[in-house]
Amino acid sequence: MELAKSFEPAAIEAHWYPLWESRGYFKAAADPAKPAYCIMLPPPNVTGTLHMGHAFQDTLMDTLVRYHRMKGENTLWQPGTDHAGIATQIVVERQLDQKGVSRHDLGREKFLERVWEWKEESGSTITRQMRRLGASCDWSRERFTMDEGLSKAVTEVFVKLYEQGLIYRGKRLVNWDPVLLTAVSDLEVISEEEDGFMWHIRYPVEDSDESLVVATTRPETMLGDMAVAVHPEDGRYRHLIGKHVRLPLCQRTIPVIADDYVDPAFGTGCVKITPAHDFNDYQVGQRHHLEPLSIFTLDAKINDLAPSAYQGLDRYEARKKIVADLEAEELLIETKPHKLMVPRGDRTHAVIEPMLTDQWYVAMEGLAKRGLEVVAQGEVKFVPENWTHVYNQWLENIQDWCISRQLWWGHRIPAWYDEDGNFYVAHSLEAAQQQAGADKKLRQDEDVLDTWFSSALWPFSTLGWPEKTPELDTFLPTSVLVTGFDIIFFWVARMVMMSEHFTGQVPFKEVYVHGLVRDMHGNKMSKSKGNVIDPIDLIDGIDLESLVAKRRTGLMNPKQAEAIAKQTRKDFPDGFPAFGTDAIRFTFASLASHGRDIKFDLQRCDGYRNFCNKLWNATRFVLMNTEDKDCGQDASLPLEFSDVDLWIVSRLQQAEKEVAEAFDTYRFDMAARAVYEFVWDEYCDWYVELAKVQINQGNEAQQRATRRTLVRVLEATLRLAHPIIPFITEELWQKVGPLAGKDGESIMLQPYPVADMGRVNEAANQQVALLKEMVNACRTLRGEMNLSPAMKVPLIALGDISALVPYLQALARISDVEIVQGELPAADAPVAVVGEIRLMLKIEVDKEAEQARLAKEIARLEGEIAKAQAKLSNESFVARAPAAVVAQEKERMENFGATVEKMRAQLERLK
Repeated sequence: MELAKSFEPAAIEAHWYPLWESRGYFKAAADPAKPAYCIMLPPPNVTGTLHMGHAFQDTLMDTLVRYHRMKGENTLWQPGTDHAGIATQIVVERQLDQKGVSRHDLGREKFLERVWEWKEESGSTITRQMRRLGASCDWSRERFTMDEGLSKAVTEVFVKLYEQGLIYRGKRLVNWDPVLLTAVSDLEVISEEEDGFMWHIRYPVEDSDESLVVATTRPETMLGDMAVAVHPEDGRYRHLIGKHVRLPLCQRTIPVIADDYVDPAFGTGCVKITPAHDFNDYQVGQRHHLEPLSIFTLDAKINDLAPSAYQGLDRYEARKKIVADLEAEELLIETKPHKLMVPRGDRTHAVIEPMLTDQWYVAMEGLAKRGLEVVAQGEVKFVPENWTHVYNQWLENIQDWCISRQLWWGHRIPAWYDEDGNFYVAHSLEAAQQQAGADKKLRQDEDVLDTWFSSALWPFSTLGWPEKTPELDTFLPTSVLVTGFDIIFFWVARMVMMSEHFTGQVPFKEVYVHGLVRDMHGNKMSKSKGNVIDPIDLIDGIDLESLVAKRRTGLMNPKQAEAIAKQTRKDFPDGFPAFGTDAIRFTFASLASHGRDIKFDLQRCDGYRNFCNKLWNATRFVLMNTEDKDCGQDASLPLEFSDVDLWIVSRLQQAEKEVAEAFDTYRFDMAARAVYEFVWDEYCDWYVELAKVQINQGNEAQQRATRRTLVRVLEATLRLAHPIIPFITEELWQKVGPLAGKDGESIMLQPYPVADMGRVNEAANQQVALLKEMVNACRTLRGEMNLSPAMKVPLIALGDISALVPYLQALARISDVEIVQGELPAADAPVAVVGEIRLMLKIEVDKEAEQARLAKEIARLEGEIAKAQAKLSNESFVARAPAAVVAQEKERMENFGATVEKMRAQLERLK
């Protein structure tokens, strides 16, 4: 029964998690007798490490899973990791780079062996870290997007979509990363404003003295120009439509065409059209049957279709030479500084080049229509609801999905080519050979599928599809997807479309969209900013210099590294203390309000670590007062419950109701608040203190009832809090559970508390509310009279408070209570009013000394009020200071004013 004097989270966490996992508490069963509850873990990158976004999201998912498991539901949290094509290939290529080796030196087969080795070495890091966080996934079902079963599902989907005419191969303009040498999706391109130039170039009209002037931010692309476009209604150029202009620096002419795409009011009203290197120009080219001319190699050098003077030059070297040559030929009219949006790859930061390449596509129109319908019909609901609009907007404007990537790591496209260039889509080489004929020599497509293709199948492929499995029948549709808003397009919409198409069911009934975890200043966390927090460092603690060293790692710029070190020392002068997992989880839950980004503040962690200590110490008190004593287990012995006992049971019902409602509506912040306020404010600060009075002064039946209430309410509270703070509640429940008549191996296997509002006793609630007011009134009187907390003083009361006297004496440090009728005796002491009751401390007051003290304090406070007024009347302060600082200053001034009013009233009474 002995409980350690202080809460030491590390030892408790190390003890309980392996026991939970080894005993199979996390495992689900295909049990149709129980209602099913299932959450799919958004699969993290297999070579990744746990960051704050993961830790936040995993805490919310684990809280839901533990809650529903304790409710008796057949609960599956399906874990797994993603092969993360581009990200993983980059990591391994960089490792090889350090040894002076490229993937091409190794060849495809040897390179893939190296990636699999890396996956085996580092692939379990993130799942180990998830265990540190208390994640109760069914690890026995862990999947990997490139394991045999999921790869089979990927091939099946590709072949079926191709057979249905929904996958096709075509030459189109794509976002091309010239460093990775692969197509990337729009969602993997980050466009940011940068400083550049606008070059105005003269295009001479053929057989005329006239010229057209076009403006461009990318003069190198003019080598691929196929036309100059003007607006059909633009009177300045109408006479030139159908004529040709000489393309500067190139030995060819191009037509002048009319198209509504041109804005006659922008620039000169003339636009160069480069169909092979601009998405808008490509559309114009399609309308006017212009043949695209691609003038870049795949690594963004000028190819041999351009004039020989520029062939082989990098695109930016070519730009310099082209500008110089235009100037020399007097074809450059002017150069102006210009701000422009530059698209960069989110992995390499290389400037993305629109490139005409052969790629595989999924036709999205029909799939998107069904994706919109299931949300409109309420089969899939977004929480908060405003994200429905974002989802709809994307699907209503969807483009066909480019699914091929020019990488080696990933699911290789199941298509084979013969020597004539014909291709055969099949489940295997053997099946393709049957299609092609035995005499054809086949080679497989070199490309792999977009990582998000396999991720889109996650909800049903992990449950065994394409086989018909009991798990598919039991758990699809899953209950809820917990995700960030940033992958609604990448992942959420595609899962809806694929699941509907292949299983006829939605993948999940609800999508809970949470905010982004930002640093204490509200900035997005990133390695380049040096503000990343490792959740494991919060759990275990880290000293300042180790934290600084960690944040500087990998930064090439010494000035940037020093600035980051300086900011870190300012923000965290002592590093991070060891908060333990429960305090971090409680912090995450408390911050999870609907739809808001989260400023992560260490002070919150500190507050919730204190909460854990408070719960621990309260449990120690309960155990010390109930050990080896009758806690009401013997039904033959009488129990005499006080209003205080009935009140805490009433408050427990209310807390249970609030927490369940909060979890059911994904208000983790409200659930955390309800648990915190019940434990700290009601149970620890009030009930435990009031119970001491009953244990020390009550008769046997009253003491027995109090002990029973102490342990039973505490035991239910531990179960109530368990989904949020699993480790401390398990450790304490092992000691408290048996005293409350509970048996079982773990709190995880216990039923979740259910509110019984029939046990709410309004009369007891009113009595304790009155008692609280009286205690607080007495404490205020003591404060006003500047009495030492240790000093016991007598109280005079007008009104019948006899039943509450013992509690009042203990909690307000009252030596004895005199109850009078009619009116209070005339005295100089201040009086507190609580409803019909009047309270006065019976103490001799040195009038002159008290008047002098009050006058001095009033003068000091008036000085503070004057300072605050001066600040608030300063327009510069109000305009520049953060709104929170201005509000705080107003609040201080109001509080000072209220205190002064009270003191003036007291001073009047003394006079």
